[in-house]
Amino acid sequence: MTISKAVAMKNKGVIVINKPTDWTSFDVVNKIKRLIGLSRVGHLGTLDPMATGVLLVTIGKATKLFDIMQEKKKTYVATFHFGEETNTLDSTGKITNSNNKIVTRKEIEAILNTFVGEISQIPPKYSAKSVNGVRAYMLARKNEDFVLPAKVVKIYELKIIDFNDNILTLEITCGSGTYIRALGRDIAYKLNTYATMISLVRTKVGKFDLNQSIDIKSLTKDNIENYILPIDSVLDYNKIELSDINTKKILNGQTIKTDLQDGTYKLNNELDTIALIQVHNSNAKMSLFLG
Repeated sequence: MTISKAVAMKNKGVIVINKPTDWTSFDVVNKIKRLIGLSRVGHLGTLDPMATGVLLVTIGKATKLFDIMQEKKKTYVATFHFGEETNTLDSTGKITNSNNKIVTRKEIEAILNTFVGEISQIPPKYSAKSVNGVRAYMLARKNEDFVLPAKVVKIYELKIIDFNDNILTLEITCGSGTYIRALGRDIAYKLNTYATMISLVRTKVGKFDLNQSIDIKSLTKDNIENYILPIDSVLDYNKIELSDINTKKILNGQTIKTDLQDGTYKLNNELDTIALIQVHNSNAKMSLFLG
């Protein structure tokens, strides 16, 4: 039986959401589950409840794209207030440290480049990091003592958007796993003060930005299919053209010979991408099934 394009799109794809404040990423996923009547829905990168902006939501086999999309750059606009630090590192928490230092733009500019590149970062205690199988924020809420190990994250670019009255707005382009709250904390420490993040907007994930996103509150059962993007449009790989025989072989896990250069390729049918193919030393083999 041939699957219609409409049915295929509803069961597999990506929606670019503009997450509102006070919605968790889980809230967004749950609403989409209800609207499309499917349980296999996920997202590609958590946004804190106070944060807004681009959240990629995956449906069906598109949930397998998590590891691939984690490699994409993300861009944020964050605002920090110097002089105070909260237990959550943002404005939802309780003040734990403060001082009266007045920071200058010149001081910020002098140290900002030290945070570009690969840097070591300790995640916030109020985060979803796991500590012996328990989420860190749950331990933090109980005032339990624990230490989160530092991890290496990558910052591609930091750009000052505005600075006035000890309030700094930065545009941050970074890799996966970067905690923007923790970045603000560490910048402040280097300036011998404290910082609290008072707003955060994720403006871009990979090639998708706010202009391509839809407010989750605008989605209904009647219009949601209009906003589901095919997997093909999300993946920035060249397509591989195979004969019917070789397509069958490769989907069955066999390796075939090819004259293509080493790299990752998309294998498509008439509807969408059905698999990712890895080519190495003239050998092509399926690395991810998406059909």
